[in-house]
Amino acid sequence: MAEFLLELLSEEIPAGLQPWAEDNLAARLRTALTENGLVSTDLSIQCHSTPRRLWFYTPNLPLDAADRHEERRGPSIDAPQAAIEGFLKSVGLSRDQVEERKEKKGTFLYAARDIKGRHAAEILAHILPKIIADFGWPKSMHWTSGPLRWIRPLRSILCLLDGKVVSFEVDGIASGNRTSGHRVLGQGQITITSFEDYFEKLTAAHVVPVRLDRAASILSQAMEMAAEEGLELVEDRKLVEEVAGLVEWPVPLFGNFDQAFLDLPKEVLISEMRNHQKYFALTNPLTGKLAARFIFVSNLVADDGGTASIKGNERVLSARLSDARFFWDQDRKTRLKDRLPALGDIVFHEKLGSLADRVKRIEKLTKKTVRFVPGANRRKAARAARLCKADLVTGMVGEFPELQGIMGSYYAAADGEDEAVSLAIREHYAPRGPSDRCPNEPLSVTIALADKLDLLISMFAIGDKPTSSKDPFALRRAALGVIRLITENGLRIGLVRDLKISADLMAFIAERLKVQQRDQGARHDLVEAVFALSGEDDLVRLLARVSALEAFVASKDGDDLLTGYKRAVNIIQIEEKRDGTRYDGPPDPKLFERTEERHLYAALEAALHNSAGHLAAERFEAAMAEIAALRRPIDDFFDHVTVNTEDADLRANRLKLLNQIRSPLEAVADFSKIEG
Repeated sequence: MAEFLLELLSEEIPAGLQPWAEDNLAARLRTALTENGLVSTDLSIQCHSTPRRLWFYTPNLPLDAADRHEERRGPSIDAPQAAIEGFLKSVGLSRDQVEERKEKKGTFLYAARDIKGRHAAEILAHILPKIIADFGWPKSMHWTSGPLRWIRPLRSILCLLDGKVVSFEVDGIASGNRTSGHRVLGQGQITITSFEDYFEKLTAAHVVPVRLDRAASILSQAMEMAAEEGLELVEDRKLVEEVAGLVEWPVPLFGNFDQAFLDLPKEVLISEMRNHQKYFALTNPLTGKLAARFIFVSNLVADDGGTASIKGNERVLSARLSDARFFWDQDRKTRLKDRLPALGDIVFHEKLGSLADRVKRIEKLTKKTVRFVPGANRRKAARAARLCKADLVTGMVGEFPELQGIMGSYYAAADGEDEAVSLAIREHYAPRGPSDRCPNEPLSVTIALADKLDLLISMFAIGDKPTSSKDPFALRRAALGVIRLITENGLRIGLVRDLKISADLMAFIAERLKVQQRDQGARHDLVEAVFALSGEDDLVRLLARVSALEAFVASKDGDDLLTGYKRAVNIIQIEEKRDGTRYDGPPDPKLFERTEERHLYAALEAALHNSAGHLAAERFEAAMAEIAALRRPIDDFFDHVTVNTEDADLRANRLKLLNQIRSPLEAVADFSKIEG
């Protein structure tokens, strides 16, 4: 086993792409090493990044690949000649060197060959240029006259196997054993002999090689600095991760801004610091209010202790906050309701009209949704729906789009609007994702639900649905928002029955609910079993069924009954296929010969009748208990009754009786979809 280290040094890689690049390089290398017989079962890998470098390391790469036999399936012998020739070229064989094998779908070409194992250095020199050239950055371009496309100009390639250089070339860049440290603090190139040497020398050259280590360092330093000043860091994990992708040697520093800016909404201050400047906001733990201070992270250890950098960042922030104050003062001169005509000048979608048209649709939907939200006032709901998008034409939201809704709530409050209306305007975009807080105030729930439903209904109406790769209007997120608003607030609303949404939109929402439930740990087969019920559009009731079913199948009675159900279904399917007929009619009680037949028939009738009452009253656990009572009579039937008797009429009657087992069970869920 040998140590393998690869580093790709470039100009600055965008922070948001660094985690993707780590995963992509690790996956591509692992695949290529596996295909070439170099992956051992215990291969340990690391793949990390800094703003200027992407590196891969494994301590236990086999030095030699074992000999192996390889078979590749090619096209059909009836395929176009070009396809056949392409396959032959890819395997390096002639037509008479490949086999023809007959399969169910035709006769196909197969290339079988014995491949002699090669030294790892030879394999790496062969696969690495292609991996680098075909890296597939989401955004890349040519930086030289050569063919390589890369996210930023690639400067050098370090590649060592067991301390020795693996020689290859990419776009004129030859691999070697040298790299560079920090752009300013690093003092030139570094010669590397091993991974330990790489790590030690980079650190000495003011580079923290692991992105997560930089994030941890930024957070701990910033929290410690804040605590020393009696302040607290505003929690922002995403900002920590982003800043870790901007610096190789994090040096947090304090900055200040004018106390007078603290009368701006806190969200404006935080947004300006976080989104525009990448600064960390601070609060006074005694008052809970923002402090007129911030922490930023430098990428330098400055000779002046950071004084010049601090003053420069303070000047930039002061200018930005002065602009924000201007927008704040100007926006409040015009009431929200007076901004509504301006929404007509903004196109929402060429097939759906303007933002004013969208607001009208939301108002119309609000009249429906408000009926299903306990405690929601209809008059206030109508007002909130009418004003919810008005802040989109304010100067502040034009400058800070991330504050839409939030600024509307401030302006509504300044206009003297009801507090619940202001809150509904603020919260109507929520929840924005699975981890975002879901509104629970009645008015907020009403408007948020109408907003998301309008987006979904409108887009599906014009056929602008998400594809597997594209969802430009975030319809999946909107569907999840609808699901959370309904289920987390216990809203009893029939999406098809009450809101008249289309069947394909209902199917789309149902699919998102399945995904959500699976992500939360629910058994996928139980979710599928309940979703298979036709016509269920009440999400609260549907999830209650899933919960009851989960408890049922986990019990001894439920598990045994499921076994009996599957046995009955298998028998019926086999006999129906053999006889070419269906046994789905009711059995004739007069033909029953054994007590076990009569007992099973009576138990099925009772279970179907009693469970129906419980299901209608949504007492799902009680319905399951009625069904569980079938376990014993089903077991007795199989123990004492011969289904395939020689008497044809008796056999048919018993098969019909077995088929009746489906009825009470499938009133609750499609048990055929349950595994086990």
